[in-house]
Amino acid sequence: MRIDIDSYREIIDTLTRNKSRSFLTGFGVFWGVFMLVALMGGGQGMKEKLYSNFEGFAQNTVIVGADQTSKPYKGFLKGRRWYMDYKDVERLKQQIPELEAVAPILMGRGSTAYYGDQKTTPNMQGAVPEMVKIIAPKMYYGRFINEMDIQEQRKVCVIGKKIYKDLFKEGGDPCGKKIRVDSTYYEVVGVDYSAGGISIGGRSEERVTIPITMMKAAFNRGNAVDVIAAIGRPGVLMSNITPRIRETVARAHYIDPTDEQGVFVFNTELMFQVINNLFKGVNVLIWLVGLGTLFAGAIGVSNIMMVTVKERTTEIGIRRAIGATPKMILSQIISESIVLTLVAGMSGILFAVMILQMLELANTEDGIIETHFQVGFWTAIFCAAVVSTLGLLAGLAPAARAMSIKPVDAMRDE
Repeated sequence: MRIDIDSYREIIDTLTRNKSRSFLTGFGVFWGVFMLVALMGGGQGMKEKLYSNFEGFAQNTVIVGADQTSKPYKGFLKGRRWYMDYKDVERLKQQIPELEAVAPILMGRGSTAYYGDQKTTPNMQGAVPEMVKIIAPKMYYGRFINEMDIQEQRKVCVIGKKIYKDLFKEGGDPCGKKIRVDSTYYEVVGVDYSAGGISIGGRSEERVTIPITMMKAAFNRGNAVDVIAAIGRPGVLMSNITPRIRETVARAHYIDPTDEQGVFVFNTELMFQVINNLFKGVNVLIWLVGLGTLFAGAIGVSNIMMVTVKERTTEIGIRRAIGATPKMILSQIISESIVLTLVAGMSGILFAVMILQMLELANTEDGIIETHFQVGFWTAIFCAAVVSTLGLLAGLAPAARAMSIKPVDAMRDE
């Protein structure tokens, strides 16, 4: 369909002849596209916001912990308290080859951290380097605990975002500086900006992480382990090996292997499945609402174009009388419909992107975008293609009506 400059001018002149009608007609398409893009971007942001509560957790992670037994087993009464130890870590590594990494974790509360005149109350955690494979930290400064820290029992620490802001109010890189936790000084080697709402041993932003060997000695923890975190190898479904993990730990401590309270195993795979299934339904609803609104706008464009064609019956008849072909009339009407819907649709896309960008800026802290309220490039292209197609379809019926007008009938109507 070839359109020259004069045709463009004629289209613009036709659409601006009745500005109110064109505006109200285009607004239906504008609102439909805006709703579709805004809901898609907002849905993506909501999903990311929800996922941020589990920030760092891989989708194939399990957390193993000890609690009071709920079943009697081999002469032991129910209600028995017990503790895991470092041997359980080795058992899982040896007996469950599907696990890529297994990490013991120690946790502590009630400590106070100091730096100069500032103080705060962190959650303490003893960790090993393998933790980076299981719960990936978001290092803003420095590094995480490494193997040399463990072997040499170094007095080093990685602090969370809130601890960093509470102690180092002047900002800047705190690595190399020393903070005091209770009566022990630790050199800061990293700042973890993870901000998940759900994590091991309290919120990650309120945590001070030290080598597990250092915490074992400083807090007199002996061989007890609070929890064990593990991640499966690629392609491994953790749901398939969770019973074996529970059984491996339970049998070593004379606990019923089916006692889900005595040996609790938190499987993140199930949690992520619930979230994914939830947002599959949300995405379908978004498309139904957005496309439904968009189609309603396209029908409005088609109806208004029909009214416009009827009003221009004489004009179209005169054009036919002076030599305009049906193809030329078809091209004119369809072009007007496409231009109207495309301008309205692109305006809707741009306005939606602007609103989503403002939401994104509102969720930015320290130059880090915490939640992305945006749609993908190809999604925007797809929306533009849908708008163009709807413009074409909306113009077909009015164009067919215009093509059927005969010069004699047009003059008679006049």
